[in-house]
Amino acid sequence: MSQSGGSPARPRRIGLTGGIASGKSLVSGILRDLGAAVVDADEIARDVVRPDGPAYDGVVQAFGPEVVRADGTLDRKALAGRIFADPAVRRRLNDLTHPHIRARMAEEGARLSTVPGVDVIVFDIPLLLETTDGRDLGLDGILVVYADDDVRARRLAARDGLAEVEARRRLRAQMPVREKLVQADWVVDNNGSPEETRQQVERLWDTVRGGVR
Repeated sequence: MSQSGGSPARPRRIGLTGGIASGKSLVSGILRDLGAAVVDADEIARDVVRPDGPAYDGVVQAFGPEVVRADGTLDRKALAGRIFADPAVRRRLNDLTHPHIRARMAEEGARLSTVPGVDVIVFDIPLLLETTDGRDLGLDGILVVYADDDVRARRLAARDGLAEVEARRRLRAQMPVREKLVQADWVVDNNGSPEETRQQVERLWDTVRGGVR
């Protein structure tokens, strides 16, 4: 693929999303293994709320000292308990952090676009479809990782040490995964084993790359 004038085509930009405990991190890791460059929204989210991060002061001011650990870092577990319990609190946190997260993601995407050999950039964003349609990142398509609610609840309870009732409450706090499927260009079904999921992603890889060689 090439652009007018013979200059190289920019890397394909793919948005990766899914519901909590759907297996998005597994798929992201497989895509990385296959050669994609990955921009991880969760990693950037942790950076912007570090004590020297751009969102830290606003979060502490909004949520108070009870979400700050003795070492000055945010208590993410305490914060998660509050945001999953109250949609208004969740929106407030998103308003404080998302502009910084998206700016960092755009910067990293621009940097990766200049790296030789990068054909695909995956933007791994849990709340992609709740917050935007991806146009601000110039996405060429959206890949949704799907798993049934019962499967996700069990995985989340085991992963985070939650009672199943709390796990299901956290699932309900997000956009239903089936609504995300409507907006997907590609879907990976992660109800089965990690190997079954890997095989699906490997079959999708050339399609996701859009013929880049």
